[in-house]
Amino acid sequence: MANDAVAGNALRVAPAQPEATDDPVRGVLAAFTKDLIKGVDETLAAFLAAEVDSLTEIDAAMGGFAATARDCVLAGGKRVRPTFAYWGWRGVVGGDEPLPSVLPALAALELLHTFALVHDDVMDASDTRRGLPTAHRAAAARHRAAGHAGDPDRYGEAVAVLIGDLCMVWADRLLAHATVPPTRLLDVRRCYDQMRVETVAGQFLDVLGENDAANWSVDRALRVARYKTASYTVQRPLLFGACLAGADAESPLIAAYTRYGLAVGEAFQLRDDLLGVYGDPDTTGKPAGDDLRTGKPTALLMLARQLATPAQRRALDRAGTVTATREVARLAEVVRDTGAVARVERMISDRVGEALAALDTASIDGTARSALTGLATAATTRRA
Repeated sequence: MANDAVAGNALRVAPAQPEATDDPVRGVLAAFTKDLIKGVDETLAAFLAAEVDSLTEIDAAMGGFAATARDCVLAGGKRVRPTFAYWGWRGVVGGDEPLPSVLPALAALELLHTFALVHDDVMDASDTRRGLPTAHRAAAARHRAAGHAGDPDRYGEAVAVLIGDLCMVWADRLLAHATVPPTRLLDVRRCYDQMRVETVAGQFLDVLGENDAANWSVDRALRVARYKTASYTVQRPLLFGACLAGADAESPLIAAYTRYGLAVGEAFQLRDDLLGVYGDPDTTGKPAGDDLRTGKPTALLMLARQLATPAQRRALDRAGTVTATREVARLAEVVRDTGAVARVERMISDRVGEALAALDTASIDGTARSALTGLATAATTRRA
């Protein structure tokens, strides 16, 4: 079983000195969660090794497919969702509860995240993820190299959809390995299911927005942020962790986590909006200006349209039609000149303030409070 890989390690995660790094998220995660991330990665590696072996018995090609799915899961990432879930749990149980009992549940969130990323890359026709070819592009390249019949791109998309589906099933299977009371696991499952439903809802609104940009608005863009990102990145993982700890659903702590999670999650997405236009590709692992190339109706672009002069609005109407790097850079300048970037930065700051105020409304383990305070800032000032 996956949790056997770490059952001998009663991990006690405590603050340390932040590692020297240019990425604030990595610095805070290193300070508060080094042992946690190690435990999550070991749990995932042990679980996936057994799953790949099992699927290889069906057919050698199936083993290769499963290994590709495994590599998507283990190919880096900050482990943000398990981290927020961990502190949601630790904020309830305090510092003495051993971690291995809930590690499979925390690690399952990373499998759910991979499901969402792989499918999102197909829907967005993205070429790269974390500096590497996306799953569908890599599968298409293998199809071409092998000289197979049929459309390589169509094949690649089909394989990526199946990789995402498999990761969703794996997440369910790994979650069941958590050693918590069965009645509590039912509550955890309800929270987990709600997180998945809200993720799908947010993803649908994201797709709809790209195809109905003329009827989009700042409010609808923020609704996408709330359900596509805030729910499954911060808010629901926090509540998921609290459920693992057996927290009372009506407690002030749950209300505080809900407020904090929504505020930080929206700020997280707003930072993504800025990085999607102004991020350094060497840091983000994705080309700069992709959102302008596709005309994605993010809160940033909707605000730019709202604040623009007539001349600026005419320039912004070209979003979704430009491809040349120079044209994209010019559009990015127009967006900045409207004042939208400064407005989004204020929105991020306001939400971080709201999140920190929420933490003051409930009794939370002191170390967890410190970690969540640091993560609220780090997750919203990151460069990737």
